[in-house]
Amino acid sequence: MVDRVICTPATLELIALLKQKYGPELMFHQSGGCCDNSAANCYLATDLTIGPYDVHLGDIGGVPFYISASQYEYWKHTQLIIDVIDGSGGTFSLEGNTGKAFHTRSRLFTDAEWAELQAASSCLGKFSTG
Repeated sequence: MVDRVICTPATLELIALLKQKYGPELMFHQSGGCCDNSAANCYLATDLTIGPYDVHLGDIGGVPFYISASQYEYWKHTQLIIDVIDGSGGTFSLEGNTGKAFHTRSRLFTDAEWAELQAASSCLGKFSTG
């Protein structure tokens, strides 16, 4: 099964650094904009409440990755690729003081991948992603 969210080796390195600094209980949430920009933000698991309209896309580096259902509708045809860039993302995300920022890239699923995802999600419910 194709993953809805993946990450680069640089992302895995930054996640490992954040786990050393903050502990293993982290989570990601892909924001929809405004104050926290349109980025993958990393939080302590206790700092953000996941609600019934948040979609779990998968895990990266052993950390769960969520997106709001409304943002999922925009991004559902794409695989999110979480990368790291130099600089400050200006977010509330935990990596803010590292000189690095998480950066979301994407690519469209192939027709075969999309068919596979559609078949899997139809068995699991409206907001499930497989």
